[in-house]
Amino acid sequence: MRRAVLATTGISTVVVSLLALKPHQSPALVGMPPRSPTASPSPRTPGTSSPGTSDPGASTTTGTFTGDPIDTRYGTVQVAAHLSHGKIISVTVLRAPDRRGRDRQISSYALPRLTQEAIGAQSAHIDAVSGASYTSRGYVESLQSALDRAHA
Repeated sequence: MRRAVLATTGISTVVVSLLALKPHQSPALVGMPPRSPTASPSPRTPGTSSPGTSDPGASTTTGTFTGDPIDTRYGTVQVAAHLSHGKIISVTVLRAPDRRGRDRQISSYALPRLTQEAIGAQSAHIDAVSGASYTSRGYVESLQSALDRAHA
């Protein structure tokens, strides 16, 4: 009987501790309301999107910059980065895989996480979302091409 009480108490403590954990969120995003962009769209020029070392904080670039459309196994991904004084203030997903219900489901959970990570990191150097590796790769490549345009 004593073991049962101790086991129940221990399990209850673990469950309460796990429920008290909060999901990880970048300190840069806490309490930061989204702001609207203050510039006009940039021209859509074709180009290659290779990973570069862009530093959005090092310039005074302001505007909306459209990334290249990136074809993935499940569909095309394209984003537009909204910058204010060289900082990414938001990212708009222009195109995402949506041919099937599963594509839409993956996009609906992966794209907001990728956007949050990009704003927190202030670059396209972000981790892929588990279960959405193709969409993540397309997002990162399109975002990098948008940032390359912003700093060209």
